[in-house]
Amino acid sequence: MKQKLYVLFTILIVVSACGNRKNETRNPEQKAKYVFYFIGDGMGLAQACMAEAYLAAENGKIGNTPLTFTSFPNVALAHTYSANSYITCSSAAGTALSTGYKTNNGMLGMLPDSTALKSISYKIHEAGFKVGIITNVTINHATPGAFYACAANRKNYYEIALQLPESGFEFFGGGGISEPEGKDGNMKSAYEIATEKGYSLSYGKKGFDSIKNEASKIIMLQEKDIRNNTLPYSIERKENDLRLSQVIESAIEFLDNGKGFFIMAEGGQIDGAGHSNDVKSNILEVLDLDDAVKIALAFYNRHPEETLIVVTADHETGGLALGNGGYELKLNELHKQDGLKNDINGNEVDKITKNARVGWTTDAHTGIAVPVYSIGVGSELFGGRLDNTDIPKRICTAMGVEY
Repeated sequence: MKQKLYVLFTILIVVSACGNRKNETRNPEQKAKYVFYFIGDGMGLAQACMAEAYLAAENGKIGNTPLTFTSFPNVALAHTYSANSYITCSSAAGTALSTGYKTNNGMLGMLPDSTALKSISYKIHEAGFKVGIITNVTINHATPGAFYACAANRKNYYEIALQLPESGFEFFGGGGISEPEGKDGNMKSAYEIATEKGYSLSYGKKGFDSIKNEASKIIMLQEKDIRNNTLPYSIERKENDLRLSQVIESAIEFLDNGKGFFIMAEGGQIDGAGHSNDVKSNILEVLDLDDAVKIALAFYNRHPEETLIVVTADHETGGLALGNGGYELKLNELHKQDGLKNDINGNEVDKITKNARVGWTTDAHTGIAVPVYSIGVGSELFGGRLDNTDIPKRICTAMGVEY
């Protein structure tokens, strides 16, 4: 009898706790006015767990210190395969995450038969919301490009860049434009074309602050005298380097309005660190994405009845394993690395990785499902077993936008 009462009491506590979650007691008719869509390029579950274990190890503990987004109340898994391969590339995955359709590896914003697709960012924009597209790699790279462009080949960077100003989206930020004058450097600058279409270029946080009140559309870049192609890896960041979190902060400031906004933000350097099998850089890039999510969560806390945050990945990179011989993980070994090491055959990175007891199975992508974390209005839509094509459709549902 006592055992039955204990079980009943436990169930009541669990039900009560679940019922107190704001996102689980929302009016189903309520729609998200502000949406943050974070994509960690190459960030599988192992990458998130490793970042948590690293934070715990820094405090001398064995375990996991939760990240901001891993603490969200809703967690799901999404399959990532493309139309022609179980292991996707970033452009096919970006297309799925932006349009709700599968395509072949190497294609961007198009079906396998080259039929152009329409990203949800356009549908959301047409519904009256302002739109921001953000990344810490180049803005015409696969993931950000999938939210405003269509191309038969993801490497047609100039073609993709020319579609940026045609979108009319109010904010682009983070990385610059790859091949802005075409592959041969003999075309009209994509930056010049963007300014002719009404975009103001700003460099660094101070540059943004100086034009934010006059500009109608902005492309926010790294300071000119540093570099304006990609934001640097966290491990090599200098004092004046632009951070992903600063770009998010600026985008919110610029886009916040009575009609609402949609922000897609990519943590693109996680993928690069995965391709390089660079453990410490991988961890720091996940933490950098988490810092950006913290800015969004602070906004959510001010507007909890109107905001949705979704954090996911396009695929996993590297086949990361937390364990590589023996029953131990020694992430404190990573403190010995103080700079970026991109060569996966470099003895130093390999030695540090082995000493930390971290394993990699590949320097490419894998086909494992990726996590989906969410909080806020409509977050109950992002639970259970998902396909990556489900995510953009459900964002539209949460916003009350016709898909």
